[in-house]
Amino acid sequence: MVKIGVQLLPEHTSFAEYRRAWLRLDALGVDSLWTWDHFFALSFRRFGRVRRLLGPPTGPSFEGWTLLAAHGAQTRSAQVGCLVLSIGYRNPALLSRMATTLDHATGGRLVLGVGAGWHRRDYEEYGYPFGTAGERLRALERGLETIKERWRTDLPKPLRGGVPIMVGGDGERVTLRIAALHADAWNGFGPPEAWARRNRALDAWCAKVGRDPTAIERTAYIGRRDLGRLDQYVAAGATHLIYGLGAPYQSDPIDRLLAWRARRTEA
Repeated sequence: MVKIGVQLLPEHTSFAEYRRAWLRLDALGVDSLWTWDHFFALSFRRFGRVRRLLGPPTGPSFEGWTLLAAHGAQTRSAQVGCLVLSIGYRNPALLSRMATTLDHATGGRLVLGVGAGWHRRDYEEYGYPFGTAGERLRALERGLETIKERWRTDLPKPLRGGVPIMVGGDGERVTLRIAALHADAWNGFGPPEAWARRNRALDAWCAKVGRDPTAIERTAYIGRRDLGRLDQYVAAGATHLIYGLGAPYQSDPIDRLLAWRARRTEA
C-alpha cells in the first residue's frame, strides 16, 4: 500500500495553529508527518495564496527540530521527521544523540531526514559557512558516517539499534551515491518523469556499491499540481508520497490523497 505523508510548512502560522494541524492530520490517518529545517520563511502570501520563492521574504517561521520534539511524542501513529535536516547546522555526533532521545520519546517512530543543505540565507545569517556544494556534500557523507558510528557505541541505543535515515536530494552523481550507501529512504522532487530518472539513477548506484535497492524506501515530494499524476509516481517506483502543506493547513488535498489510496486498495 502506498504511504501518504504530509510536510507541514512551519511558516506564516502560530504555534497553536501548527499544533492543531499536526494532531488533526495524525487523526486522519496519514502515515508520516514532517516539518522542515529552515530559519526563515520561504514563501509569502499574495491575494490569499502562497507562492514559493527562493529569496528572503519576511514572516514568522518556527525552527523545525524543536517543533518535532514538541509534537512528535504527541503523535499517535504517524512516523515523524524533518524533511530534511541540513547536516551543516548541528554537530553530527550531537545530532545522533538528539535523534536517539527523540526516537525513544516517539516510541520508535522517528525518521532522521538529512541533506546537504542549500538555502544560503539560513547559513549566512546564522553564522554557518555556506561553502560550495561539494563541501556540503562531503560534510553530509562524513556526518552520516559519524551518526551511525555513535549509534553503535553510545548508550542508550535507539530502540531499533539505529534510526531509519532518509537522504533528501536529487543530485545523481553524488547525493544518490550517498543515499545508496547510507539511506533507508530517499526523498526526491520534481514531476514524475524527472523523479523516475533519479530513481533509476539510485538503483544504478545501489548496483555499483553492492546495496539491495529494495532496502531503500522511495518517497516523492508532491504539491497540488501533482494530484492528477499520482499513479505516474507509483508507476515510476514511489511507495511513499509526501505532500507539502502550508498555512492555513486546509486538509482537502490530504483528503483527496487518502481517498485516492483507498480506491487503489479496493481495486
